[in-house]
Amino acid sequence: MADPLGPQVATTEPLTPDLTDEGDSDVDATEAAEEDEEELDPFRDDDPTIHGLRNINSLASWTVSTHKPTCGVSALLSPTPHTYWQSDGPQPHTLTIHFFKLVHIAKLRILLDFRKDESYTPTRMQFLAGTGHHDLCEFGGWAGEQPVGWVDVPLEGCGVGGGKGLRCFLVQVRVLENHQNGKDTHVRGMQIFARDERVPRRRDDESEDESGSSEVEAMEERRSPGKKGGGKGKSLFDLKGLGGLDEPDWMKDPVVR
Repeated sequence: MADPLGPQVATTEPLTPDLTDEGDSDVDATEAAEEDEEELDPFRDDDPTIHGLRNINSLASWTVSTHKPTCGVSALLSPTPHTYWQSDGPQPHTLTIHFFKLVHIAKLRILLDFRKDESYTPTRMQFLAGTGHHDLCEFGGWAGEQPVGWVDVPLEGCGVGGGKGLRCFLVQVRVLENHQNGKDTHVRGMQIFARDERVPRRRDDESEDESGSSEVEAMEERRSPGKKGGGKGKSLFDLKGLGGLDEPDWMKDPVVR
């Protein structure tokens, strides 16, 4: 006998997922990621500490003592804080920058991030400069714990007459120690700057340059007396209009091409 009620089918109400919380969490995660990206963006163009300066990284040949695959010079110079140079050998780890002409370095800084690198983070570095590998001299050092962001290399007293600035062909960075005696190191960026003559200088910069230039003029006067008097003591480059020599390109100021 057939059931008068007919076949009974279990019915359930369709489940509609509540996306409110998940949507909010996704939005919060996106905003947090954007805030972290802004905080970790050290290559922004509006950095006030590099006003009046120009980057001269491209004027040099960069070499490192050792590196892991894909973590060499190209990763170090990449315009992002998420790539880095990672060494692969015994300490000290060296980074050598060789310019093809004499440059006047006004600012030098290195990007470190202890929050990501931990034991790979340098805690003691040594800086040397010269005309080549044969005459490198130490001009500064740095020591710190848990650095995050740009580390400025001190250049006070490196210029002529004790002024600020460094004239050289070659710069070498030596990583002597890492956090917790770590073996290899991480360096996330390095920038070298020279004065940009197209930007008006501030008064304090002009006073530093004047003190250094006056010392240079005094040295040149002692080297070639009578230079300011007119014809005597002039160099061959000053007399190029009278059949002298043209100043070679390597003696001129560096130009970013």
